[in-house]
Amino acid sequence: MRHLKLVILSAFVFSFALPMTGTAFAATNSHEIKSFYDASKLYTLGSIVPDLYRTKPYEIDEWQKRNLPAPEAGSHWTYIGGSYALITNAEGKIIKAESGDIFFE
Repeated sequence: MRHLKLVILSAFVFSFALPMTGTAFAATNSHEIKSFYDASKLYTLGSIVPDLYRTKPYEIDEWQKRNLPAPEAGSHWTYIGGSYALITNAEGKIIKAESGDIFFE
């Protein structure tokens, strides 16, 4: 019984020690995120970004220098509220997001 309590307690403590990268949920790698905020607006995968973030000043052409993966065909990286979002060119739909911390590694 004591061993079982220790295992449960360890699992509980470990779950809080996982990196959350300042967002509601962390995904598979340490910088991939499922949601992020810009001011008070919550963005999640599948959200459509405002037109402002689809303009050239927000588009990230040098994604390699920021340690971001290559954009998929028909998409590009943009910077929103301290996070990076991979959005579709046609709709501005978020298909992937990375914490802004990725740039500093």
